[in-house]
Formats: sequence, structure tokens, C-alpha cells
Amino acid sequence: MRQIPVETSGATVMVAKAPQPKVRDRRTGEIAIDADGVKLMTVDVMFAANDEVEILSITVPEPGISSDLAMGTPVALTGLIARPWENEFNGQKRHGIAFRAVAVTSLAATGSASEAA
Repeated sequence: MRQIPVETSGATVMVAKAPQPKVRDRRTGEIAIDADGVKLMTVDVMFAANDEVEILSITVPEPGISSDLAMGTPVALTGLIARPWENEFNGQKRHGIAFRAVAVTSLAATGSASEAA
């Protein structure tokens, strides 16, 4: 399957929705895991570049997610790739782009305001 690296250096990226477990099967509630048996998570981010803003859902292995990702947190996306997909369900063709990253890391400053004073 074709994988396209996504350049993020010129983009502003912020968490739009806190990380959630990626559900493999909605009927059973089964959580998705990768080939190594690692639990997968989904993080929705606001991706702003070239005067365009998109909300992207990015799949990330659980160990690659910073513990402090809340809505509005600026983040860095490590190893972001886009993967086109297409399937057919009940005679209807669907297609889109799936995004996957190695890590989503908070860029929020660490330390309290009292330390800066």
C-alpha cells in the first residue's frame, strides 16, 4: 500500500480532541492493535498550513502519545504519513485518506507561571 510522508514543519498543529482508544469493531467494542500487539489510539488535531485548516484524525501507538494532551495543546507530529484507502460496503464504494504517526508530543511549556516570575 502506498504511504506518503507529510511535511509538518510549516504547519501549526493543536489537539482538537483528547486521545481515545481506536475501535476496530464498533459492534463488539474491540480495540485496535498493531502488528506488534500495541494498542492504537486516535488523536484529532487541527492542522493549519498554507492558509487552510483541517481536522485530522491520526492513529498513533499508545506509547507514542504524550500524557498531557488536552484540547488546544500545541503538538509535534513525528513520522506522519498519509495512506489513501478505498473499500466497498453494501455495493457502495468509499475512499479517503488515513493518517498515522509514530508519536504526538506536547509542545506546551513545562513549568508553572510562578517559576517564571
